[in-house]
Amino acid sequence: MIWGFVRVAAISAAVPLAIALGLIGSQRPGEMTGSEGLDFSRQITRQTAPLPIEKVTMRDGFGLSVRSVPGPQNRPLVVLVHGSGWHGGQFDGLARQLADKADVLVPDLRGHGVDPGRRGDVDYIGQFEDDLADLIRAKAKPGQKVVLAGHSSGGGLVVRFAGGAHGDLIEGAALMAPFLKYNAPTTRPNSGGWADVLTRRIIGLSMLNTVGIKALNALTVIQFNMPESVLNGPLGATATTAYSYRLNSSFAPRRGYEKDIAALPRFLLIAGREDEAFFAERYEPLMSEHNPEGRYVLIDGVSHLDVVDAPQTLSAIGDFIDGI
Repeated sequence: MIWGFVRVAAISAAVPLAIALGLIGSQRPGEMTGSEGLDFSRQITRQTAPLPIEKVTMRDGFGLSVRSVPGPQNRPLVVLVHGSGWHGGQFDGLARQLADKADVLVPDLRGHGVDPGRRGDVDYIGQFEDDLADLIRAKAKPGQKVVLAGHSSGGGLVVRFAGGAHGDLIEGAALMAPFLKYNAPTTRPNSGGWADVLTRRIIGLSMLNTVGIKALNALTVIQFNMPESVLNGPLGATATTAYSYRLNSSFAPRRGYEKDIAALPRFLLIAGREDEAFFAERYEPLMSEHNPEGRYVLIDGVSHLDVVDAPQTLSAIGDFIDGI
């Protein structure tokens, strides 16, 4: 009798495991054409001089690459978080322009940029949040208010940060066309052709993680349609074209993303009406249902990447900082 129960239990456990492994093994990364997705043309041709990079030591000894622009006395600290596939260099212009309002820090998230550690990977789910908390604690002055700002997946990370263990470190959030979740009503299919998501792998790995099996979390689950003009250009070596399961999970709000939205402090959301990856007009109806603390700015004629350098973005963020 006992052995019968043991056998049934073993079979019951083995079947979901076999399904998960089957899903993971049924899908592999493929060739990306670079012919669809986001328009990087203005980002790679702009003449903004790059900001110098320093290293800030994280809790595990990793040296995080960080750009810094000091601001006036007694002003907030603003941390700018880049989007998927790229690095903090996307904020070289905006960071300088915000320097009359705040101290500005711009990290290359672990797994990205010139000195990524392991490109496209982190050590565990949630490491981005720990890194941002370490950076804030290392650089914020006593009593200084902190605004965490991010673009695209970086905006999603800001939302995740607000709902996590370190959310009390920030007084405000600025979200530039944030990625909220693949199934959020704001997200276009495959983010407008930018992302190739290995959905079956993600489902299988999620099943394994639910029962505490994390040994396969380094597997690639998403690729990006990075244009050949970027990959073959002078910044090609700084691009990151694929993410592991644990990095990808770290770079977005949690499964119940509405709870992370609800945890946001006072926030500003900016998006271009011509955004190729997200439906700009759907942010306010979705987010205001869960959090009344937001202000929304939609900019005519502006695309997903161009929202970062739009004059209206600088003006809106500057006003938001003044109100913190």
